[in-house]
Amino acid sequence: MIVVPTYKMIIAPDAALFLPADQLRRNAGSGGVAVGEKVILIVAKENKSFSELEESDFYPIGVAGTVTELDRQGFAVIRTQYRVNVEDLRVYPDHTIKLVTSRRKDTEDLEPAVEQEKLKALIQEMHSFSSGFDWSETAEYFIKQVDSIGTAACVMSPMLQISNEERYAILAQDSKRERIEMIEKVLYEFMEVGRITNEANSSQQQEYQQRIKESAIKRQMEHLQKELDDMHPENVTDVQKFQQRIAESGMNETARKEAEKVLNRLRQEGKESVESGMLYDYLDFVTTLSWKKAEAQRIDLGSARRILDEDHYGLKKVKDRIIQQIAVMNLKQQQSGSILLFVGAPGTGKTSIGKSIARALGREYVRVSLGGVHDESDIRGHRRTYIGSMPGRIMDGIHKSGVSNPVMVLDEVDKLSASFNGSPASALLEVLDPEQNNTFTDHYMNVPYDLSDVLFICTANSLDTIPQPLLDRMEVIQFQGYTPLEKLQIAREHLVPRSMEAMGISKEQMTVSDEALETLISDYTMEAGVRGLRKRIDGLCCSLAVKVASDPDTIVEVTPEIVHEELDTRPIRHDSILPDPKAGVVTGLAWTPVGGDILYIETMLMPGKGELIITGQLGDVMKESARIALSLVKSLFPKEAEQLKDHDLHIHVPAGAVPKDGPSAGVTLTTALSSLLTGNVVDPHIAMTGEVALRGAVTPIGGLPEKLMAAQRAGITRVFIPRENLYDLKDVAQEVKDKIEIVPVSYVTDILEATGVMEKAAMSA
Repeated sequence: MIVVPTYKMIIAPDAALFLPADQLRRNAGSGGVAVGEKVILIVAKENKSFSELEESDFYPIGVAGTVTELDRQGFAVIRTQYRVNVEDLRVYPDHTIKLVTSRRKDTEDLEPAVEQEKLKALIQEMHSFSSGFDWSETAEYFIKQVDSIGTAACVMSPMLQISNEERYAILAQDSKRERIEMIEKVLYEFMEVGRITNEANSSQQQEYQQRIKESAIKRQMEHLQKELDDMHPENVTDVQKFQQRIAESGMNETARKEAEKVLNRLRQEGKESVESGMLYDYLDFVTTLSWKKAEAQRIDLGSARRILDEDHYGLKKVKDRIIQQIAVMNLKQQQSGSILLFVGAPGTGKTSIGKSIARALGREYVRVSLGGVHDESDIRGHRRTYIGSMPGRIMDGIHKSGVSNPVMVLDEVDKLSASFNGSPASALLEVLDPEQNNTFTDHYMNVPYDLSDVLFICTANSLDTIPQPLLDRMEVIQFQGYTPLEKLQIAREHLVPRSMEAMGISKEQMTVSDEALETLISDYTMEAGVRGLRKRIDGLCCSLAVKVASDPDTIVEVTPEIVHEELDTRPIRHDSILPDPKAGVVTGLAWTPVGGDILYIETMLMPGKGELIITGQLGDVMKESARIALSLVKSLFPKEAEQLKDHDLHIHVPAGAVPKDGPSAGVTLTTALSSLLTGNVVDPHIAMTGEVALRGAVTPIGGLPEKLMAAQRAGITRVFIPRENLYDLKDVAQEVKDKIEIVPVSYVTDILEATGVMEKAAMSA
């Protein structure tokens, strides 16, 4: 008996199937097989060579058939007839096999008509589905031979991608009904997988073709667009414009990646997207920002000083410090140096000198007003997730300047305030710190920007409201008030020519005498700066413009009388020397935000119970100074102080409507109380300033230059100051020092003796 193992599973009898003819010959012996020869096909479980086969390597069911054809391609066609049970199988060392089989019968549980209908449906499904595959012609040939369920299963078996176990399960099934249901299930699963595979392949093919088509169209469009751009440069698209800007901007790698990312979003979403406007604005901002680092230029110090002198009169200390800064920048080849903080009264030139510095350095000038700013985003910018987001004021100023190294004036840093939106002063810490600002990140830009080349200049009227961490990052330069002589020079050289030009008045049509300017300065202004003086000159020129316009040939000569006649305001009343001095009244000096002023300490005794009455809206510091002065006077004049037991003491500081506070009225209060108790009058031409300790020592004060200028303006001839303030006299104008006798003292008794209060008290005792 001939045994032919196969590596393909035969799933039903009565089917024509094909196997390699040489395999049949090899396993049948040297004689091989011939057409018409009977064979039995048994199924091997694993793919082994003939010499390795054992009894356990075969399934217990096989197929009997007849060889019908040996074709030229080496295949034998065998027509199977029925299934067989493998009763006994022996494999011998000489490669022979002994096989005992018995016929396996089918269970006839399916009617012939039903079987024919199911066969027909299976054949149609298989034929229609096989038309799209490479084996469709072979399938069509064998499908035509199907005449039973067994044949259908056998024909379809090689075409279905199922395992050997699944094929064997179908072969082993005796019930025709269950066998055809198993075939249907496998067939439907196969067709569903094939359908999905076909759809996926088709979709992938379409997508691939679509991508190829889009790529080809884009290349063609780019080529055509390039030709159009060369012919009409004004018609470049936004995307191409930004691509070119990004390539030429010189931005750092982080900024370039972010810009390209946003550009890709703009390209993908198109102009109709709701975010296109935001994306366009962002790209327009970052690509027009100056990213390239400017080379340090050597600045001529003589030329820089000449420019500063042309624009501002006086301010020698400030100008010297600026020249020093420029010299250091020249030596170190740096774009910037220390952060300068200009502190002084309004109108002293803090902001305008920043423009002069920019002109001296040959750089762009940017002014950023911080007065009233209470939102941190005003400094760091808004995040782009918010509607209406915009960069902070720092980066906006850099963008407007068009360079990376402007001179930036941060105006009114003392007017910053914190709120629930954050602290702008804290945000400025990074901006003004040379160790950090080279990677300053604005929230709107979301990329680092180098601010190390920017020359920052800050201005403030007072240091009291500036946080200490921010103040530590800046070098404070005090702007002293202008003397009357300096104001006269400023008005003659700068204010009057500018005002006449603004009003359209030529030099030939109007002249202003120095006496008229002195009248404006003394009678119509009361300030340390020249802002009020400029307003008065503008008002005067505006009023006189009517006469000039009425008669262009008229030459107007401005005199003090014309000043009083044309200005519609009354002259300002300045405190001056008292015409009738009295005991208990002493002249003091005070610092105000607009400069200095004199004030009078008035004291009075009245019958009472020894109470102390203090009026004039004095602050806590001045009230403490008054109590210290009273205790000190009681210790210095114990006999005269006896009258305080049955008298009330009233201390008043005019004007009562103006709040006053500060530590510099101690010596004035002590002298006034001493004068009151002793009855000795202090010369009204004498003024004094200084804080007093309980031991009688005179301690230093601030604002000395402003106070001395106020004394000189009021006609004071002698001023007592703390000895420790002698160093501050270098900041006082020589004009003031020439007109006032300045007397330094260490103890309050020095003032009492110099004014005659202590000496006369000793004589009376």
